[in-house]
Amino acid sequence: MGVGADNKSVSTSAKFTLQQLEEEKEEVELDKMTPGSAEAMRLAKADPQSTESRELWGRRLEFVLASIGYAVGLGNVWRFPYLCYRSGGGAFLIPYLIMLFLCGIPLLFMEFTVGQYTRLGPVHALAKICPLFKGVGLATVVISYVLCTYYNVLMTWALYYLLHSFSPSLPWQSCNNTWNAVGNCSTGFPGNATHLQSASQQFFDHKVLEVTTGIEHAGGIRWELFGLLVLAWAIVYLCIFKGVKSTGKVVYFTATFPYFILFALLINNVQLPGAKDGILFFLMPNWSKLLEVQVWVNAAAQIFNSIGISFGSMISMASYNKFNNNILRDTFIVCLANSATSIVAGFVIFSAIGYMAHIHNLPVDDIATDGPGLVFVVYPEVFSTMPFSQLWAPLFFIMLLCLGLDSQFAMVEVAVTFIMDGFGKKILPIFKRKELIILAVCSFGFLLGIPHITRGGIYVFQLMDHYTAVVSLMFLAFFEVLAITLIFGVRRLSIMVEKMLGKKPNLFFRVCWQFLSPMLVLGILISSIFQYTPARYGKSYTYPFWAEVVGWFISLVSIIWIPLGALHELWTTEGSMLQRLKKSITPTVDLESVSEKPSAESIVLFTAA
Repeated sequence: MGVGADNKSVSTSAKFTLQQLEEEKEEVELDKMTPGSAEAMRLAKADPQSTESRELWGRRLEFVLASIGYAVGLGNVWRFPYLCYRSGGGAFLIPYLIMLFLCGIPLLFMEFTVGQYTRLGPVHALAKICPLFKGVGLATVVISYVLCTYYNVLMTWALYYLLHSFSPSLPWQSCNNTWNAVGNCSTGFPGNATHLQSASQQFFDHKVLEVTTGIEHAGGIRWELFGLLVLAWAIVYLCIFKGVKSTGKVVYFTATFPYFILFALLINNVQLPGAKDGILFFLMPNWSKLLEVQVWVNAAAQIFNSIGISFGSMISMASYNKFNNNILRDTFIVCLANSATSIVAGFVIFSAIGYMAHIHNLPVDDIATDGPGLVFVVYPEVFSTMPFSQLWAPLFFIMLLCLGLDSQFAMVEVAVTFIMDGFGKKILPIFKRKELIILAVCSFGFLLGIPHITRGGIYVFQLMDHYTAVVSLMFLAFFEVLAITLIFGVRRLSIMVEKMLGKKPNLFFRVCWQFLSPMLVLGILISSIFQYTPARYGKSYTYPFWAEVVGWFISLVSIIWIPLGALHELWTTEGSMLQRLKKSITPTVDLESVSEKPSAESIVLFTAA
């Protein structure tokens, strides 16, 4: 009793002294930690929405490889080379590089900054940056998740080709198979004979897809593809089920292996007859193309699609960084690696196309194509005539799997990060383990992918790709740039950079954020609207009206969250309409409580970059 009575009589000043001692003890413990961990811990304590137990990348290299792996995807192989050739050859590199430095690099640096500083995924990070446009963050999650549901179908096709490439003879080599329409099958490229199809085209259409005549004829499920889709999602789950800890280890292989195959193919292809003609066709500059607005729009759109700006993945991955990681250096590494890979892929693809043109005595223009047709029709045909075709075919499709899986990891991670940031404390008691939450995310993505592996699935795939990756993306990019650089402001963004890296971004980045990038994004958006064309499959199939309506609905599934988020914020904010509007554009992100003194290491790294 005496002890209890004495405890109750402890003075307020004594309690304050004890509290001070506890805080000083915590500060000493923080000082003993590495600078990045200490800063991250201080930020987590200052920010109630951030969690102290948030995962971190095991090493900085893992974050860089994961970012490169996400940026360098199938589009670098099948989209950039064809776009370069169609938009002026070597002359296209001028607008491409200008857009890279005025849009790509500044906006990726911006996304890395937001993710790393807030340590939150795109939904909650953008809600703190600009509450009025909190719907932009949710829209990026939706578009990434919709994209990953059909992107994994490409992995399914690649697995199908990989398994068949181990056959005694490549099955797309000849017209003597049960799936071939012998009357109009050609063992080479048919050229101007429009009634003929190549053996590889018939393998893709009649064996892999068993394609119907249109989207209105679903035709039932392709059970072989169904099983491979299960396998593709199982691979994705096993690579990410432990979060960034497991993903960080997997990317050491998936992000580097494609480069070995690309350079091996390049060395092999340039020695083939006709390769020189294909490369010259790829690079021959047509300077008059620089006067066409569409060429500049193509360059900017390729930068956005390839780097992955406005998909939310880069913000999500940067949120697992240490607080003072040098994101400026990482930005340059990721962007330059992505662009260099696109150019190397152009040499690989067009050297092979030049070889095929030489073999079949056709113009290169008759063989050049883009999209799935390039990697699942043209390139398999190339392998069928190459020396050591049984070696190159499986290596090529393993490369495609690696390129696709890296992008798939990042897109699924966006959805997982959103769920854990927003609902982690509520749903973890139900699911018990984070691994089960990731399993649920992957399982739902698998279910949404089933329509793509029906016999009419290729039409669904093309429709989804057109209205997700083409129509929706630029709307999201514009509102993201508007929210961060114009409403949140370049001054606040610069403070974030300074607190993390010890130095404000230079004049180049501030000018790009304030003026150049927003104007370019707006210009691309306006041009995309005026030059809109309906979705098509191949050269002849046009979609029925109801399918176009479905396509616009797919676009609205992501875009609609932007106005809904703004209306919700204005509705739930108290005061007059003017007061509500003012509050809704006032950021809630903490720019004061983070330690003002960055580590010496971060200052050195910033200067080196």
